[in-house]
Amino acid sequence: MTAEVATWGIAGVATAGVIVRPWRWPEAIWAVAGAAVLVALGLIPPRLALIGVAKGLDVYLFLAGMMLLAEVARREGLFDWLARLATASAKGSPTRLFALVYAVGVAVTAVLSNDATAVVLTPAVLAAASAAKVADALPYAFICAFIANAASFLLPISNPANLVVFGGGHMPPLGDWIERFLAPSIASIVVTFVALYLTQRSALARETLAENVKAGKLEPGARLAAAGILATAILLVAASALGFDLGAPTAVAGALTSLASLIRRREGPWPLVKDISWSVLPLVAGLFVLVEALEYTGVVSMLVDALKRWVEAAPIATAGGAGLLVAFVCILMNNLPAGLIAGATVQSAHASPDVASAILIGVDLGPNLSVTGSLATILWLHALRRENLTVSVWRFLRVGTVVMIPALVAALAVIYLTAHLR
Repeated sequence: MTAEVATWGIAGVATAGVIVRPWRWPEAIWAVAGAAVLVALGLIPPRLALIGVAKGLDVYLFLAGMMLLAEVARREGLFDWLARLATASAKGSPTRLFALVYAVGVAVTAVLSNDATAVVLTPAVLAAASAAKVADALPYAFICAFIANAASFLLPISNPANLVVFGGGHMPPLGDWIERFLAPSIASIVVTFVALYLTQRSALARETLAENVKAGKLEPGARLAAAGILATAILLVAASALGFDLGAPTAVAGALTSLASLIRRREGPWPLVKDISWSVLPLVAGLFVLVEALEYTGVVSMLVDALKRWVEAAPIATAGGAGLLVAFVCILMNNLPAGLIAGATVQSAHASPDVASAILIGVDLGPNLSVTGSLATILWLHALRRENLTVSVWRFLRVGTVVMIPALVAALAVIYLTAHLR
């Protein structure tokens, strides 16, 4: 067995473990174990493994800041207040509540990232479902998972995978980004809403919502959490416009909001940090090492050569084909490693903006087929598990097939038409 085949096999088993979670072991165990085996067998030098871990620094900081903000919001009652507000605004209509949650999901994803939608919005949506006394909260919870990816290329900050694909100084300026991705994003958001509503329509028709719910007063702690989240959103949009990395500002904002909450409560940090799903950080680190190992075997070089040949033969068709291919690869692996490999390929091949845009759309939308396709969906699963809710791989795939494929085709079609109209 060659070293390359062994590396691919170990990376494949580790990725499958992350997706399937045999024996219900946490996703992080599989990613970290795969990385450790690769180092132990000498298939990747320890120095390169450390380089892989270091490449994820901005993502670790980003996730840590978002998880701190979400936990402060949960503890301070902001989610409960938002739940009552949404339920009161729905006026007894399950469909109106569905649309309200979707609209909020678009906004949160756009300015705070898809991971924020998973860790900040999901608990609020589940609380809203509880306040409304719905029999089945999953139709509303599904919104958080699917819009987290469907709206995640509206802005550069809307998905950490965007930072990965366009890393190393290749991120387009904010104005260019909006010009390139606004129309495909609108197509993705609209088609996702229609398809998702159709999959949940029968469940919503069976629901009745409580109509006597009032939002009530926003308490000081909840106001503090809301101010922290709003300040973070403004900070991230500004950082994106100026071309700065987003991890450090997010981590600082999360830490300062947490500190203010702890001072207000006059307590130590343990009650705050103990309930956060910190295991997502070693999961990300393990995935970065797996990708570094794959790059060490020459995978990126092979992909670069193939991409160059395809672009020379059919440049516009290659854009759509590459986007579709990457999207379906995300079924087999998390979109973070897929994005790392795709980003390295795009940058090394000096791919055209159309090809790069289509690949990023595939990276961002593809996870809507797999329950572990992105960090956002993994964080969403963690949020559901805290409320004793579960979604199987197959149930998510059934819904995702109906939702993701039309949205992906619509977004890529916009890229295709735009390229033809130039």
